[in-house]
Amino acid sequence: MDPQTIGIVAIGILFLLLIIGMPIGFSLAFVGFWGISFITDISVALPTLLRSFYGTFTTYSFTVIPLFVIMGELASVSGLSQGIYTVADKWLRRLPGGLGIATIGACAGFAAICGSSVATAATLGRVALPEMEKYDYDVRLSTGSVAAGGTLGFLIPPSIGFVVYGILTEQSIGKLLMSGFLPGFLLAFAYVLIIVAWVMIRPQSAPSNPEAVPFLEKVLSLKSVWELIVVFLLVMGGIYLGFFTPTEAGAVGAFFLFVVTIMRKKLTWPSLLEAMTSTTRISVMIFMILAGAYVFTYFMALTMIPMNLSVYISGLAFSKYAILAIILIGYLILGCFLDATSMMVLTLPVIFPTILSLGFNPIWFGVISVLMMEAGLITPPLGLNIFVISGVAEVPMGTVFKGAIFFLFAIFVVVVLVIIFPQIALFLPGIMG
Repeated sequence: MDPQTIGIVAIGILFLLLIIGMPIGFSLAFVGFWGISFITDISVALPTLLRSFYGTFTTYSFTVIPLFVIMGELASVSGLSQGIYTVADKWLRRLPGGLGIATIGACAGFAAICGSSVATAATLGRVALPEMEKYDYDVRLSTGSVAAGGTLGFLIPPSIGFVVYGILTEQSIGKLLMSGFLPGFLLAFAYVLIIVAWVMIRPQSAPSNPEAVPFLEKVLSLKSVWELIVVFLLVMGGIYLGFFTPTEAGAVGAFFLFVVTIMRKKLTWPSLLEAMTSTTRISVMIFMILAGAYVFTYFMALTMIPMNLSVYISGLAFSKYAILAIILIGYLILGCFLDATSMMVLTLPVIFPTILSLGFNPIWFGVISVLMMEAGLITPPLGLNIFVISGVAEVPMGTVFKGAIFFLFAIFVVVVLVIIFPQIALFLPGIMG
């Protein structure tokens, strides 16, 4: 059996393993290990497996992942998440669908110190959903806005999505993080427009809040989130100005939030243990996926499938943007069945060489792919944010899907804008170079 046939059969087995419920990291490692064994020998596959797992768990630059995760956990423990929502509510409550808009604003703010979309959705869901329920918001609007707002955690830096993309494609994580800044806040604005349009069409879905907030009270409320502004400037400013590497910036941000948690007298042994346990669980899950991905990527390289596919696609009579559209449609379909990290791990070893051969900027494509991964977080039947919000709000998943589906249009619009105007992602000096 030739290597390409082995590769195609292996991909089929991989999807079968995923369908029956085997964790993605183990599935990738299993298929990659036996694929390498068939093409070469088990004496080659065993060292490859060992190097992949040992290298993933001992590489210094990968420590950025748990550092970004613990930042979000400490922000939640310190009460910053509640403070962000309170500030957003005071400033935005008088707008149409004000609490929904405040939720998007709070999600964007929390995403600036938390790299996880699921953590953003879960944290803000516990804060925002009771408030919107109190004011008799349509449950589809309230749950949909939180689920969609949570996706910002995957795009607005510091983003674990960009970290994983950078690791898999060997691109600068610092440049990727900076490239997500403007698209992230543009997407947040697009979400706001969706809420405003929803409320204008169906005013009964979001009863107005007549309680005016004095301007002085609005200004004073900002005192409760000054730490958010400082940590964002420390992390992203330090990376952009070259003071820190992404790993060092993550360490500085995590330490700062640890001090903030102590100053706010929110740090207790149970809360610290819970934060560390959650960080360990999320980080190990990502590391296992990455380790399996390295084994699978090496196997794919042996089959020559990515290279041959790249040559074949590049030789098609289609324009490169037509090929890009096919790739993005494929991402949308995969997003119905796979989580964002799994999509990256499965597709980038095959897709990325094609993107380079077509002449696309790899940093720009990173933004496009992360945006499409975000869409997967709120598409049926496997949108992770939908599962989270359904559990937090104790409502059927179908109800959350009905609300979140409208926000998909905002993601598609931003994707189109970034394709037409690449400078949205590459506007900061140094990203192109």
